Amino acid sequence: MQPPIRVLVAKPGLDGHDRGAKVVAAALRDAGMEVVYGGLHATPEAIVEMALQEDVEVVGLSILSGAHMTLFPKVRRLLDEAGADDVLLTGGGIIPKADMDALARSGVGRLFGPGASLDELATYIRGEVERRRSAARSA
Repeated sequence: MQPPIRVLVAKPGLDGHDRGAKVVAAALRDAGMEVVYGGLHATPEAIVEMALQEDVEVVGLSILSGAHMTLFPKVRRLLDEAGADDVLLTGGGIIPKADMDALARSGVGRLFGPGASLDELATYIRGEVERRRSAARSA
């Protein structure tokens, strides 16, 4: 039997709107995942440190501040530098489609905007983690 998926949900930067992040965290818990909520105003460095300490397979960032083109790449780079390049970086917020596409090209997973289905998010995470776990077993 596979261990539960461990997810860190974090709010980087100065964005103080955390209701959506808390709803996502609860939905992922309800979907059987172990979820750590990283709180408000976390720096990219603190997020990566939490991810490493908590041994998560997924980091989900909630960004409503407009700083997504800075924060997602920085967290991705810091994860990679820490040897956690196998951690899925995903998230959501107010992110234009063109920016979502650019972030995907830089190693960020699928991003979810307002109104996205929580079931769709959980299904995506489950599928992506299983794909990564299978690839690691095959390596």
